[in-house]
Amino acid sequence: MNLITPIADRRVRTRPAAPKAKPELKLDTLLEGDCIAEMAKLPDKSVDMIFADPPYNLQLGGDLFRPEGGRVDAVDNDWDKFDSIAAYDDFTRAWLAEAKRVLKDNGTIWVIGSYHNIYRVGALLQDAEFWILNDIIWRKSNPMPNFRGTRFTNAHETLLWCAKDERARYTFNYRAMKALNDDLQMRSDWVLPICGGAERVKGADGVKAHPTQKPEGLLYRILLACTKPGDVVLDPFFGTGTTGAVARRLRRHWVGIEREKAYVKVARRRIASTLPLDESAMTGMPDKRSAPRIPFGLLVESGIIAPGTELTDARRRWSARVCSDGSVASGDQIGSIHKVGAALQRTPSCNGWTFWHVEQDGQIQPLDSVRQRYLSAQKG
Repeated sequence: MNLITPIADRRVRTRPAAPKAKPELKLDTLLEGDCIAEMAKLPDKSVDMIFADPPYNLQLGGDLFRPEGGRVDAVDNDWDKFDSIAAYDDFTRAWLAEAKRVLKDNGTIWVIGSYHNIYRVGALLQDAEFWILNDIIWRKSNPMPNFRGTRFTNAHETLLWCAKDERARYTFNYRAMKALNDDLQMRSDWVLPICGGAERVKGADGVKAHPTQKPEGLLYRILLACTKPGDVVLDPFFGTGTTGAVARRLRRHWVGIEREKAYVKVARRRIASTLPLDESAMTGMPDKRSAPRIPFGLLVESGIIAPGTELTDARRRWSARVCSDGSVASGDQIGSIHKVGAALQRTPSCNGWTFWHVEQDGQIQPLDSVRQRYLSAQKG
């Protein structure tokens, strides 16, 4: 009697492998450790924007002194030192690969640098198939002078703003940028002071905590330009937490990565003391592309503007009557509020919502105010 079970007939029962736990994204938190290792723990496509201020690899040789003999507090920290340009390139490729993985398809990345590193970083960004949208020149209104007098004063840094690829539908708050720039298109050269005064974070010894701390005004402009309230911003080179502080102020979520314990300590203290803007201050100017579009006729058929109502410009130079179909008539001109306004002023175009005014409750007000009240009532 054969008591041995043939190998082919054996049934080995094994437990199915437990599903691998998906990494979680903890918002508004500072991760301590190496940027590449910590980014590797983040979920795919989980952040809306990345601001990266990587080491510049300055490779300064010897101390630098002012004319009166005082030593310049320049960047000579270990985190900014690499054995070779090849080593720096390898480091850059590695963190850019993780950055692209965690960035959402319609997200963007900003990288800032000086002439020491920005051209190498820019080439590696393109090698990684990021799509460069702009290079921004941050012109420092109060740069550090060139003490040796051997070169031009280095008065600017370069920021590269990139989408994940050429087809990405990235966020750009054009109207907010225009409003921030006195109603002129925001240009790609920004004049802002370097960090100083009360904004400069100092350690317990009273000395500045970080040699390359960026001004909050720079991060404010960047976050306002291409994020929305509630978006997630990642900074893999967190330093003293400028990105986190500004993100909290603008009601964006943030994730920071920093390996230097001294910087971690001051960053946490700084962000905890930052107060978010009031909700009413976050409304801003709506983007035309996202603003609800309603025809003037909708206000007429809703009874908010009655047929026969007289419209005038703000100075009462021109007037028109509202027709039952939502058109307006002024003399021999008849058409939309925009067309008639343009014809009366002999201009190629006219925003009828702001040009035409109506008297309600004893006050003259632009049609746009009536429209906004209508929209608010619909939301309520």
